[in-house]
Amino acid sequence: MAQIKNEKQYAAACDRIEELLKIVSNETPADDKNMLELDLISEMVAEYEHEHYPVEAPSLAEVIKLRMFEMGITQSKLSELLGLSPARVSDIVTGKSEPTLKIGRLISQRLNISPSIVLGV
Repeated sequence: MAQIKNEKQYAAACDRIEELLKIVSNETPADDKNMLELDLISEMVAEYEHEHYPVEAPSLAEVIKLRMFEMGITQSKLSELLGLSPARVSDIVTGKSEPTLKIGRLISQRLNISPSIVLGV
């Protein structure tokens, strides 16, 4: 399969994808030449992006902040929910310190965050 080798080719491929998206829809047959081209170019762009623009897993602090936002709670409310001092919660939420196993378990259970994220595995 062909491969994108540099930023110029990457930009051209992205432009072509934008053009094809205007032509192709969910109703376009899978064997349509534009649909086939879109699939091939999309695959090449995905491979290039995976190599040159990797997306790193979020930190525990980032996941906690997101969950707090989703739940509509503040750090003060989180400290009540976990039974921790506001200062300890602040240290965890800012990433200054890691939670103990006991606190990690509470975070996982009370915020419904996967244990693997809390443990960093």
